[in-house]
Amino acid sequence: MTRTIIHADMDAFYASVEVLDDPSLRGRPVIVGGRPGDRGVVSAASYEARAFGVHSAMPLRTAARRCPDGVFLPVRPERYREISESVMAIFATYTPLVEPISLDEAFLDVSGSAAAFGDGATIGRRIKGRVLEELGLVVSVGVAGNKLVAKVASDLRKPDALVVVEPGDEAAFLAPLPIRRLWGVGPQAQAALGEYGVTTIGQLASLSPATLHRRFGRHGDEIAARARGEDTAPVQPFHAPKSIGHEHTFDVDTADMGKLEATLLDVAESVASRLRRHDLAAGAVQLKLRYEGFETLTRQAPLPRQTRESEPIYATGLALLQRTLVDGRAVRLVGLTAIGLTHAQQLTLFDAPARGDRLAQSIDRLRERFGDGAITRARLLTERPIRRFDFGERPNVPGRG
Repeated sequence: MTRTIIHADMDAFYASVEVLDDPSLRGRPVIVGGRPGDRGVVSAASYEARAFGVHSAMPLRTAARRCPDGVFLPVRPERYREISESVMAIFATYTPLVEPISLDEAFLDVSGSAAAFGDGATIGRRIKGRVLEELGLVVSVGVAGNKLVAKVASDLRKPDALVVVEPGDEAAFLAPLPIRRLWGVGPQAQAALGEYGVTTIGQLASLSPATLHRRFGRHGDEIAARARGEDTAPVQPFHAPKSIGHEHTFDVDTADMGKLEATLLDVAESVASRLRRHDLAAGAVQLKLRYEGFETLTRQAPLPRQTRESEPIYATGLALLQRTLVDGRAVRLVGLTAIGLTHAQQLTLFDAPARGDRLAQSIDRLRERFGDGAITRARLLTERPIRRFDFGERPNVPGRG
């Protein structure tokens, strides 16, 4: 059976959700990531903002200089996750083989869906129509015989793309495109290939495989196959995360140990909450510390046991911080990453769930219902503004009934 793979990619997802929830933003340059003076980076930019040269991962201050009239908004991860779940549910009605890559994109193997829903192009059109009608959002779709070509296709004519590559046309479709569009060909590889006069995927495909192998080793064999449009990677419905992390960039570099400890506690709470959401437990933790001047250090240590509770994650992270921190040096960023992950069921195969774990899950449910500020540690009250809600009334969240 000929494979039919769809790559579906939401257009400017975070910014589009913000416009969905506040229609007055339509047509305006929307920049998601924080305030224009913050020291973070852009998480997403609407196409109107991109016209000013604003793009994701750009420092917010640079974005503010390029687009002074932009609408700068904070990131709302819970809202984006809520919409993402609705999008993925639509995808799953056409095939059980859905591989989410992030909140806003996924691969679908619809090879066995033709009898029920039509060919790949028809399914792609149906998906686009349903996402627009049911959620008010636009998705770009690429249809091809493998993941590589489907991904390139969906990105080629954004926004609102539907690009279909027929079986056998993969190499011809890729040939005129610049080599930067090919997986595994980053800036260094582009520079190296430029020494051979290679700027397009077709030129890369014409280059001697032996030459590529001598220059890049096994990686050369891989990019040669990709240049010919070859990719046998299957669509895998679920990937368990290998790590879960969270970090915080300070508005002003700080050497205040009290502030660093409180921030680390807040970060540990976020990491633990995400572990519980994925039903995972961590065996070790990694500290990330960035000083003024962007010097970045990482240190890791095992946890006393597999856990998804914030206290041991914080305690281990704090010990790493105390060993790593240089007195008097101001810190720009601090972060924690949980590693050595296992399924949380292994924690309770023979014992009832710990009281602390049950309490943490109850807190998670409260925050999910009333917002992150509904309940927090007293120690963090002086470190960040806390939103308070009347627990007898659900907060008014835009876009919800």
